[in-house]
Amino acid sequence: MSTRSPLARIQPTRTLVGLPVATKVATFSSRGPSSISPAILKPDIAAPGVNILAATSPNDTFYDRGFTMKSGTSMSTPFVAGIVALLKSLHPHWSPAAIRSAIVTTAWRTDPSGEPIFADGSNRKLADPFDYGGGVVNSEKAAKPGLVYDMGVNDYVLYLCSVGYTDSSITRLVRKKTVCANPKPSVLDLKLPSITIPNLAKEVIITRTVTNVGPVGSVYKAVIEAPMGVNVTVTPSTLVFNAKTRKLSFKVRVFAIE
Repeated sequence: MSTRSPLARIQPTRTLVGLPVATKVATFSSRGPSSISPAILKPDIAAPGVNILAATSPNDTFYDRGFTMKSGTSMSTPFVAGIVALLKSLHPHWSPAAIRSAIVTTAWRTDPSGEPIFADGSNRKLADPFDYGGGVVNSEKAAKPGLVYDMGVNDYVLYLCSVGYTDSSITRLVRKKTVCANPKPSVLDLKLPSITIPNLAKEVIITRTVTNVGPVGSVYKAVIEAPMGVNVTVTPSTLVFNAKTRKLSFKVRVFAIE
């Protein structure tokens, strides 16, 4: 009902507890791409790090109540470290690379309720991999990733070769005689759970090797969501594992659409 003398009431703000709020990547969270190695996606993962309840020492001059609310990497890092410890206890033989892969490939790319994740500080900008890496860490799914992108010493040596370290420098580092291949390997073939191509000027073919940590007879099929203006194909599109075959490789062909 309309009126010539409308009235409005402004009440003090209130904090509503128990209601869902939009998931956002904080403004102070470090963003990618990596300035040192742009072909390696950074960040790897996002984790809760804003207004986290933290214990403090009763002898602390500024926080003598025994607790405080803190924000920053100092809060999100122990969150992920705890998940890493749980995964290592559950899978003692997993390497650091396998654990990182499990965390990255099982992360949420929406919030737990299915709503999109936003980048705080921007005008309703949806977050992307340069904001949150693989997504928001999901500890439950990380325990059963199905496939992992594992890496060993030789893979790290290939990376050092690909970014231009000399044979003598690598030999001193790994304490083993090392001779880099000629032509040098591509950093794009590093066995990471992500693919980042800094300058897609021509067709690129990338190789990845995965290890099945799921049921013995698992079958995995590729589902492609190509970025706009880019064509992506995966060969083979289906990976079939069995008791004898735990590792398989596939190739990803990427080129820009003119």
